[in-house]
Amino acid sequence: MPRVPPVSDLSAHLGFRLRMVSNHVSHAFATKLADKGVTVAEWSVMRTLYGKDPMPPSRLADAMGMTRGAISKLAERLIVKTLIVREANADDGRAQTLGLTERGTALVPELAALADRNDAEFFDCLTGDERETLERLLNRLAERGHMTALPLA
Repeated sequence: MPRVPPVSDLSAHLGFRLRMVSNHVSHAFATKLADKGVTVAEWSVMRTLYGKDPMPPSRLADAMGMTRGAISKLAERLIVKTLIVREANADDGRAQTLGLTERGTALVPELAALADRNDAEFFDCLTGDERETLERLLNRLAERGHMTALPLA
């Protein structure tokens, strides 16, 4: 066997541990949402629209840090599920807006409760101070890296 230089173990990297935790938290939440017939990306669109007037797809894309094409695909899926509606803009009939349907509006609090429970399952083992520290550190890393797009995958 050829001689190879020593390298650090995977688990020695913070990024590896962060990804491991993130994958488990995200997968558990995606599973909970799937039971309700919604994906994480669809939930993010619905939550962004919740409590707001219908908005143009371009403004929704900007708010979520996504491309207009990605928003268009998500919108189509949510329209088929009757969770959002696309309508002509009242001021400009050529422009369109996206908004939650009554069914979509009613579903958002239920999905938000799933998100809250998912967080509790993973993070209630932390003290209040530990959780605040973790949030502060993650926010600092996100700011430093100019991470503004919503994490959807």
